[in-house]
Amino acid sequence: MIVLDAGVIIALLSPGDVHHENAKNFFAVERGPFSMHALTAAETLAGPAKRGQDAALWSHLQNLGVQVTTIGPTEPLLLARLRAEHGLKMPDTCVLATATHIGAPLATLDDRLGGVAATLGLRHPLPDAP
Repeated sequence: MIVLDAGVIIALLSPGDVHHENAKNFFAVERGPFSMHALTAAETLAGPAKRGQDAALWSHLQNLGVQVTTIGPTEPLLLARLRAEHGLKMPDTCVLATATHIGAPLATLDDRLGGVAATLGLRHPLPDAP
């Protein structure tokens, strides 16, 4: 299981994105399963929802092996503690909480989130673009 940050999916779907090739290489190598926090999945689907394409993208993500991880009733405590300790914005804290909760590596293109994940031993490296 690998936890995905929204930026990895957004880069994959955006050929003009500076990280597009990195994201393509990641999914060429990694076959899943993948996990996302519900907020992260919603963040990924927001742009496509404006164009009426959210359901199609959600189906595509599920075909890639993406699952939404539920943390449970102690999630507010975990989110509060991680945010207080690391000072991340809440969307990034949700990604980190998912990785922490299930003990899985986190794939992100965000340097700050990636740095925190690395200090916790949870960073999954993305391959460089060719």
